[in-house]
Amino acid sequence: MKNTSGINLFALDVGATSGRSIIGTLANNKLEIRELTRFPNKIIRIHNKYYWDIFALFEALKEGLKTAAAQNIRIDAIGIDTWGVDFVYLGEDGSILGTARSYRDPYTTGAPEAYFEKILPRKDVYALTGVQIMNFNSLFQLYAAKEENASALQHAAKILFMPDALSYLLTGEKVCEYTILSTSQLLNPRTKQIEKSLLEGMGVNASLIPPMVMPGQATGRLTGSVARECGAAQIPVIAVAGHDTASAVVATPAENRNFAYLSLGTWSLMGIEVNDPVINDESFRLNFTNEGGVDGTVRFLKNIAGMWLLEQCRKEWEVAGKTFTYPEIVALSDSVEGFRTFIDPDDPSFANPESMTGAIAAFCERTGQKAPESEACFIRCIFDSLAMKYKYVLNCLQGVAPFPLERLHVIGGGSRNKLLNQMTANATGIPVVAGPGEATAMGNIMMQAKALGHVNSLQEIRDVIRRSVSPEIFYPQHTGRWDEKYRYFLTLIK
Repeated sequence: MKNTSGINLFALDVGATSGRSIIGTLANNKLEIRELTRFPNKIIRIHNKYYWDIFALFEALKEGLKTAAAQNIRIDAIGIDTWGVDFVYLGEDGSILGTARSYRDPYTTGAPEAYFEKILPRKDVYALTGVQIMNFNSLFQLYAAKEENASALQHAAKILFMPDALSYLLTGEKVCEYTILSTSQLLNPRTKQIEKSLLEGMGVNASLIPPMVMPGQATGRLTGSVARECGAAQIPVIAVAGHDTASAVVATPAENRNFAYLSLGTWSLMGIEVNDPVINDESFRLNFTNEGGVDGTVRFLKNIAGMWLLEQCRKEWEVAGKTFTYPEIVALSDSVEGFRTFIDPDDPSFANPESMTGAIAAFCERTGQKAPESEACFIRCIFDSLAMKYKYVLNCLQGVAPFPLERLHVIGGGSRNKLLNQMTANATGIPVVAGPGEATAMGNIMMQAKALGHVNSLQEIRDVIRRSVSPEIFYPQHTGRWDEKYRYFLTLIK
């Protein structure tokens, strides 16, 4: 590890509801970060189709760079991470052919089943990719676009996943970063090559995918026009772990490999780090995924609903004139008795309903439970149910992990929810280590540092993170009661 007097690294971290630009300063083997700008990221609904505004995100990215310039911050590198699976189409001349379709768009409803029937059976697709079957995976988005005769696909020369698209707008370079590609269900995790048969079977040319780059690789520099507009130098742009979960896992402050992680935000992603993909009958039955990590690791994980459930409820309450801060939400949840009602957070009815509270009430009624009666009861139902689902997935992980799972590291913004952390420890029966809350940005920044030669390995990165943060540990309590209620919860998710 190089003992540096200080470098400044710029991270753009964009989630499904908001984004931020952050400066990280690495000095004396410790990392300090601070937020420069924050901006919303909203799904745009046009004629019942759902989109992301890639151009608004690009403007927000430039605003972050302008803010850094206004504060006389010398930036040594730039890295971008976003959510997975979504992409833009590029024309032959490099123009963006419309903005990105959102994974929340229902155009992929039924697409996996149609694909399995017409192109390749479900089990064969999983055997080739090791990726959890979800209707919004990039493979099924392309299939749905093909079925729609989408003009953007018809005229596309390339597709770029979201972090690569933003990087392209900065540099003009077309690349495909490995961890973001690994979410698509287009990549064979054993060969680390595009599985061409998946695309060509439906008449889509595999040449749509640009050359793959690994995390920690420089991909270009700011173009002269962008640099001038932002008052910046022609800064190098690094392909960090472009998938936000991959970046978050990089910053897990683990001391050894005997841990599971839970990256908690709009989605909950729970998994373990392994050296080789886990693709077998059991992982297929459980619908677990194998996604790319850094330093040759594989993230074997499960996508679980996360704060999406709560965020959608909050939007409804805001329309009704009731606005709650996050501390108020935690206090409301703690103000009512637990275990009144449970939902399966991953029930399809919660994917993108017109009313989330209505969908939760309908699930409860459908399963013979009394629907929540107040905002506090809805919140407690969500938290109880998430903790129970975490227990279920952790048990599944322990069944396939080649090592004991001694701790659960909760990372990301949701790690600040002390009540849910304690509930998760109670439910799973193992200590929960909470933090850092800024894991995604920190992982992004540290992969830039690795690219510049200031750290050499994933373990060195985690050593820096441990020196830079103070995680809080939650020990299990009242586990007998949770085990008793868990038996009932299992009847709801079967």
